[in-house]
Amino acid sequence: MFTDTEIKTVGIRALVAALGDVQAEKFITLINREPFDYTKWQRTLWPEKNVDIISQEAMKLRQATGG
Repeated sequence: MFTDTEIKTVGIRALVAALGDVQAEKFITLINREPFDYTKWQRTLWPEKNVDIISQEAMKLRQATGG
C-alpha cells in the first residue's frame, strides 16, 4: 500500500510521462480550477470496461512496475 506522498509522486510522474511537463501542469490546473466530481468522471472514463477488467489491468501494471 502506498502512502499519500507516494501516491502523489507516482501520480505526477505518470502525468508527466503521459502528457509532458506543460500539459501535466495544465491538467492539474484544470482539475483544481473546475468543480470536479470524481465519481461521475470515473463512470465515463472507460465506458467499455467494467470494474473487473480495470482491476485486472491495474494489478498487471502494478506487478510490471514492481509496486
